Amino acid sequence: MQSLSPIISGIILANLIISFRGYNDLGFFNKFKFNIAAIKNGETYRILSSAFLHVDWSHLGFNMFTLYLFGPQALAGVGFFNFIILYLVCLTAGNLFALYFHRDNLYYSAVGASGAIMGILYATILMVPEMRLSFIFFPIPLPGYVFGIGYLVYTLFGMKRQKDNIGHTAHFGGAIGGILTTLILAPWVIKESFTTLVLLVIVSLFTGMFLFKKK
Repeated sequence: MQSLSPIISGIILANLIISFRGYNDLGFFNKFKFNIAAIKNGETYRILSSAFLHVDWSHLGFNMFTLYLFGPQALAGVGFFNFIILYLVCLTAGNLFALYFHRDNLYYSAVGASGAIMGILYATILMVPEMRLSFIFFPIPLPGYVFGIGYLVYTLFGMKRQKDNIGHTAHFGGAIGGILTTLILAPWVIKESFTTLVLLVIVSLFTGMFLFKKK
């Protein structure tokens, strides 16, 4: 088991404490969750606070386990303070994109660190291009760029359909935020992962244009 840096441990601990409070205090949960109407009424703190709340233990556990797996590689690539910047930018980018995408749905609400976690994951894919990923339901290891492209396409389809309770918009915004911030904080990835970058951009653009083109 790998040892965790103080910053990653701190993020996990903050999520545990705040999520636990939310599980046991509905008023607290409702006050700090992401909600379009509340944010438009000036409660902009929800853009940040909602990322430390989770629906249940499985939701929290999956996000924190993903951070545990990929956070150390991203931290090694950008350093301590830049990792904090990366995490917060991805978190904010995910929720701002969700705010824009769902701007006309005043009842839209969400919680979770998924936007930040997706940003960290995509940053790691760029910084460790040889990384391979496998899953319980698909045990064959996939190159990181294949997962990255596939998940962006899946997210775009999810945004178009809006048929589930997954925060696809926050995932997409966080992923894009992670990619762009990594290019600024670790510009060496442009050379190391140029092909991956080009594929991510091309596939995302064409998929997005196909799904969201005006009829």
